[in-house]
Amino acid sequence: MLKQIIVSVFLLPSVFFAQHTIKGTFTNAEDYKHALLYKILPVSTEYVTSSEVKKDGSFELQLDATVAPGMYKIVYAIPKDEYSFDVIYNGKEDIELTFDSEKGISYQQSTENKLMSNYSSSMTKISQSIGNFYRQVSSDTLALMTIFKTQRETQKNFEDAAKGTIALEFIKANRPYIPNQFEDIKTYIGNLETHFFDNVDFNNKTLQSSSFLLDRMYNYVLGMTTSGDDKLDSYKKNIDAFYLAMKDAPIIIKSSLLLQLWEKMLDLEEESVANYISDAYLLDIAKSLNDQVLVNGLLQFKKTSLQSKAPDFSLDGTDNGKKLSSLNGSDYYVVVFWSSECSHCLHEIPILESYIETLPKGDVQVVAVGLEDDDKNWSKKIKDFPDFIHVLGLGKWDNKIGDDYNVTATPTYFVLDKDKLIIAKPDTVEDLKSFFDKKHF
Repeated sequence: MLKQIIVSVFLLPSVFFAQHTIKGTFTNAEDYKHALLYKILPVSTEYVTSSEVKKDGSFELQLDATVAPGMYKIVYAIPKDEYSFDVIYNGKEDIELTFDSEKGISYQQSTENKLMSNYSSSMTKISQSIGNFYRQVSSDTLALMTIFKTQRETQKNFEDAAKGTIALEFIKANRPYIPNQFEDIKTYIGNLETHFFDNVDFNNKTLQSSSFLLDRMYNYVLGMTTSGDDKLDSYKKNIDAFYLAMKDAPIIIKSSLLLQLWEKMLDLEEESVANYISDAYLLDIAKSLNDQVLVNGLLQFKKTSLQSKAPDFSLDGTDNGKKLSSLNGSDYYVVVFWSSECSHCLHEIPILESYIETLPKGDVQVVAVGLEDDDKNWSKKIKDFPDFIHVLGLGKWDNKIGDDYNVTATPTYFVLDKDKLIIAKPDTVEDLKSFFDKKHF
């Protein structure tokens, strides 16, 4: 009995610490210092382990027996959502890969990841062949049907090969629409669009714990447009169709995907589409989740989005004083949020003043809101800019005017037309100058 206990004690650590590894090499080694591994959950990630990237670009992540099979993210720089890639870990095999920022990932070891990579490559080549056929306006219908037959057989072969693997979840979800008879380009694209989400299960935890649903959403909303369509209307139509496709998804998944789509539209400078996502879907979802931070953020953004009426405020700090809305006589107004203690502001504000002086007198009026803890430095610095309308915003980051304009950094610029509609939000004074230069004063 004692001998059995001793044997068990010695065996336990080897079982518990039984491990696999993820080995990798970055081809541009000098750019990266660490590789961090996160487990991907449906709406979050959990840190697992990390490794230093050696001078030759190699790293090695040790995975003990507590690391469960699933989807993982390797992060190699900040921000982690941008500088990362997903890997499948099945708990049964080591993974070895090479990562190149231009060419992507290649796997030297890992049956599942190789399978997924080969599948993606094969289906991409077939899709390119279909695209080439239609672009050539060929009348060889037999050739097209041969391509579709190859696509159907390739899909089936990979599904058969992936049985019992995590990769199968992605391969099945990616199963494309494949016609059984010849279709012209218009019919084919229409059917692709109609059947785009037929095999996507938005309740599938594996799909939720990856970039698959996000990529699928982007490909549909941004990619399913044809020449001649009004781009904004096309985006909105696609968003409606996407929301209908995921109608049975958990509300937290809907929130996560739509929020990322909202942010993507901001990156694309499509603010009207972002507001459509908010008004039609996301705002109600945020309220259902009692996510007041998101509710406030969506409403706040809309208040200061392009073509919105600029939030009004007093120019002298009194309730009965002159307000922004009452200004007249100029074609344009620049509202700039700055601080007398901000070195970047002290560099850009004089440039702004000098530039305004080159424009026809009175055509552009600057309203400078100083976000300050007190008025000591501010009251001295404003004397350098006598042609500006100066407004003191005490409380700095807790100031109501700054809050109404969702200001999180200084300087921040807004350009208004004569009706006080926001028509531009330049990032820098140089961007502001470019905006007005295009007006050909």
